[in-house]
Amino acid sequence: MSSGSVVSRFVDWFTNRRSIGFGFEYLGVATLRYPRIMSVIVLLFTILCFWQIPKANVDGDLLRVYAHSGHYYDAYDNLSKTFGTFENDIYVMVNSPNLVDPDVLEDIRSLAFDLELNEYAVGTMSPFTLRKPDGSGGSVPAVPEGMLNADEVAMALMDLQQNDPMMRNLITPDLAGVVLIMFPNQELVSQNGTKAMIASLRETLAFYDDTGLEIELTGPPVWTSEMLNAAVDDQIKFTVYGFGLGAFIALFALRSFWGAIIVAATPFVAVMWSIGTVLLLFGSFSFLTIIVTTLVLVMAFAESMFFIFNWLAYWRDGMEPNKAVDTTLKLVGPATALTTLTTLVAFASLYFSPGQGVQEFALAGAAGSAIMFVCLMTVMPLLLKLALRLGFKLPKAPNFALNAPLPAALGLAMKFGRPVSVLAILLTILLIIPFFLIQPRFSFEDFMAKDSTALSTAESIDEGVGGVAPLYVRVPLVEMNPNVGPEDFETIRTVHEIVESELGENKVISAASLTNYTDSGFTREEVFDAVGPFMRKRFITEDGSQALVTGFMPTILESQALKDMVARIETRMAEAGIPQAELGGFRILTTFATDDIVRSLQISLAASVLLNLVLIGVAFGSLRMALVSAIPNMFPILGTQAWLWATGAGLQLTTVMALTIAFGIAVNDTIHMLSHYMHGRREEQRSHIDSVHHTLRRIGGAIVATTVILCAGTIIVAFSELPQVALFGSLFVLSLSLALVGDLFMLPSLLVAASRMLENLTGIHVQTADHVATPDDPTGNTDTRIGASRTP
Repeated sequence: MSSGSVVSRFVDWFTNRRSIGFGFEYLGVATLRYPRIMSVIVLLFTILCFWQIPKANVDGDLLRVYAHSGHYYDAYDNLSKTFGTFENDIYVMVNSPNLVDPDVLEDIRSLAFDLELNEYAVGTMSPFTLRKPDGSGGSVPAVPEGMLNADEVAMALMDLQQNDPMMRNLITPDLAGVVLIMFPNQELVSQNGTKAMIASLRETLAFYDDTGLEIELTGPPVWTSEMLNAAVDDQIKFTVYGFGLGAFIALFALRSFWGAIIVAATPFVAVMWSIGTVLLLFGSFSFLTIIVTTLVLVMAFAESMFFIFNWLAYWRDGMEPNKAVDTTLKLVGPATALTTLTTLVAFASLYFSPGQGVQEFALAGAAGSAIMFVCLMTVMPLLLKLALRLGFKLPKAPNFALNAPLPAALGLAMKFGRPVSVLAILLTILLIIPFFLIQPRFSFEDFMAKDSTALSTAESIDEGVGGVAPLYVRVPLVEMNPNVGPEDFETIRTVHEIVESELGENKVISAASLTNYTDSGFTREEVFDAVGPFMRKRFITEDGSQALVTGFMPTILESQALKDMVARIETRMAEAGIPQAELGGFRILTTFATDDIVRSLQISLAASVLLNLVLIGVAFGSLRMALVSAIPNMFPILGTQAWLWATGAGLQLTTVMALTIAFGIAVNDTIHMLSHYMHGRREEQRSHIDSVHHTLRRIGGAIVATTVILCAGTIIVAFSELPQVALFGSLFVLSLSLALVGDLFMLPSLLVAASRMLENLTGIHVQTADHVATPDDPTGNTDTRIGASRTP
């Protein structure tokens, strides 16, 4: 056979013998044909997923989101391995109005030593554990023991606070508070979890509840623990409320209790399957992948409503209910397959952005979308067949409120189709402008739980002492002296002064901070020996090849201010002849990596839009249909992005993800409308205008109901304790609301206005699933082509 013949046959098959679902809907046909085998497969997979659910956990490591995201992640990773960082440290803020009372001071000293003895501690740093050289080759406590009166304590603490470089960051200027820092055993924390470590620390600190001391915990592990608790609480609320709201709306729409139960059953199974699959793939949820279960829930509810609405419509029109299941599957199945593909494309586009967390979210979302489709094509028809066997009765007609917007949509399209279309096109074009104006934005505060006590404690530490948001500068040395030679000391001092000029006096520590002791006659070796090997490592490597300068930034710092500061520091270090010095730190990583990820996600969003429009054109075999669908599909995304720009919210990590996924889901209603429209034109030989009328009457109510379910299910996310997750939910609802406007008012008007362009669509014929045997039609003689049954 010649290659030309092969190509010709392929083109013939592709253009004339395919469905808009590219054949994936045959899974549903297989369910109808082999219900017992499919039931067993569904049951076994459900058991496998339920077996995973007790293992469910959420990984609270925010670094996982940014892992392998580029230069700044690599710099931070190298810093951690070389020096260790302050990012995993626990800060204990102890306040007392009577801190200079010798008895109160000794209570705090006891607390500091108990903290050091905690099983999770590998070391601590506090005014009571630090030592200073004594001039005889040894060291003495930095805070003397056995002081007898308040004046003596005040003088000792004031001297340390003003002159000792370490004490400046541990004693507040008003002598009313001290900071104790615990360095956790990371191996034990990894084994038992951050939550267990914090519980152990709180148990240790509980012994001092009656001393009158005000004790607060803060630091990154406490923050991530709060985020983790909020994420778990959110997921429980989202799942429970999502099912409740979805079922209630289904009950309102269908006016049938058992009908609502059937609608809710498939989403329930889909969520259980998605949870099990994510755990099988990744072993745990992250702050991003945990959102996937909510997305699967609302998507499954929406597709279930489309399925049930069409099934009941066929039944009410006189079709035998079992046959109506088969016919509905063959009409809705291809559209559902195409909507799943568009959602998969939206998720897949995210995978090519940097950052392990984003890539995991992309994979989890793609898996969840596929699972939702498989569930709909297997569980839904099996449930409907079972319900009919158990005596399910035809419910009343759908609630009239769902159809309330339809007369206005039809009237607008029929009377003002062209003006509305022109307005829609111009508005969409204008909304492209903010797409190029909006800028990435990152705020660490947005990742913290609302009303976080740990965050407020961190801010109080910012005001009084060094702060808990470190900025690091890795300084390469040339003398290879572990005790820092004179040339290297000058290099460190230069970097120290540059950083201090940006952050403020006493907000930086380094080997150059120790001049208080070296000026008093102690050698650097004696000073380093006094601070101990653990703290020494935070100044210089064992081989003397690298030094670390650590500055403490405010906990809350706008991303642009941080980027400007980093640029100034880098410029000044280059001017000072130290271009090899490298800045790092978690805050720098998250700010710069977020910029890179967000810009990449913007490209992914644009690619997702274009690919999905191409996919729609290929599926319907008509570029014109893709062009008609472009406006209602782009309008909600561009409109939401314009709102972000106008409000100054900017583009954040979750906002672009929300836009990308909302686009993938918003396309669903458009596809269902175009599918019904094309079915009327091609299979029922309806006129162009009649097909528009029939499509809105047939599924307009379903589109309203599904949008309400999607918005109601996702609006819960907007009440999350985590601002980033809450923003995701708000933007998702806004996008879907604008998508409803696009599908009900823009799309019909565009179809009417494009009547000449769409005039010859009946010349493109689609055949699929010819003569497939089902339990109700075992011979396969009935015409069961997908989309072939004439809609009454």
